[in-house]
Amino acid sequence: MRTSLLVAALGLALAAALPGGAPLAQPDPEATMDRSLLQRQDLPYRFSAVDLDSVDGQRHYRLWLGRPLQAPPAAGYPVVWMLDGNAAVGALDESTLRRLADGDAPLLVAIGYRTPLRIDRAGRTFDYTPASPGQADQRDPLNGLPSGGADAFLDLLRDGMRPAVAAQAPLDTARQTLWGHSYGGLLVLHALFTRPGEFARYAAASPSLWWRDGAILGERAGLEQRLRALSGPTAGGPKVVIGVSGGLDSTHALIVAAQVMDRLGRVWVVAVLLSVVSAAFLALPLAGTKGELLAVALVMSLGNGLGS
Repeated sequence: MRTSLLVAALGLALAAALPGGAPLAQPDPEATMDRSLLQRQDLPYRFSAVDLDSVDGQRHYRLWLGRPLQAPPAAGYPVVWMLDGNAAVGALDESTLRRLADGDAPLLVAIGYRTPLRIDRAGRTFDYTPASPGQADQRDPLNGLPSGGADAFLDLLRDGMRPAVAAQAPLDTARQTLWGHSYGGLLVLHALFTRPGEFARYAAASPSLWWRDGAILGERAGLEQRLRALSGPTAGGPKVVIGVSGGLDSTHALIVAAQVMDRLGRVWVVAVLLSVVSAAFLALPLAGTKGELLAVALVMSLGNGLGS
């Protein structure tokens, strides 16, 4: 249970540091990746990289592997697969890594792209979105970029990325988590609905449920039958975590923030945002139960929504 809480805390910290999931909150396309953590030698994790390409040769990935210093368990390391890996690496911090290492530390695999940028907009748009049936030209409704490559990406993760990582460190195949935020959260839900046996945990932070008018929710059909058919380590179904910040970011918090900005100006919104998010980050290391972690998540997502 401790490992589950630590993984949830990791996901919460990453979600707070990454761009919002609402369609209005787009990541800065020119922001560069923060690599400062990768070179540090005073942390309980050491980072290395593995490169590989998509099957069609159009996308070029770099997997950032964060390996705990302690020896792996007999069954191998539990694994957290993090989408938007370039941004996820930059969102990690020393306190989070030390908390993860204090116990059954997971291997961290940040699935990034071979670019100096924090976000590969074209890559994530294609890789993280499901195909739309009946459409000859698969284009994202928000940015117009090619979309619909989710299944090809998940196949590559299973058949290419996982073996490549296993060649670097022993993996516990029964304890693997897929984490994603925004479009990445959309992909996590697609993976859960269509291939629920490939991960033990699915963590979707602020998933883009708005995408194509909620088309992802239609994929739930038949999920119960697919769960019943599971056997082996995932028998009984995976554990699912869906971040609460999406609803707060894109509805009430945005309305409140807009009203405050209209009346008092941007400075008041920024002041409230920094105060609320800072308080949540200070409380995060003290959250030792699921209820406490949920409370911190609600506060953090409210602050994130005010800043959207």
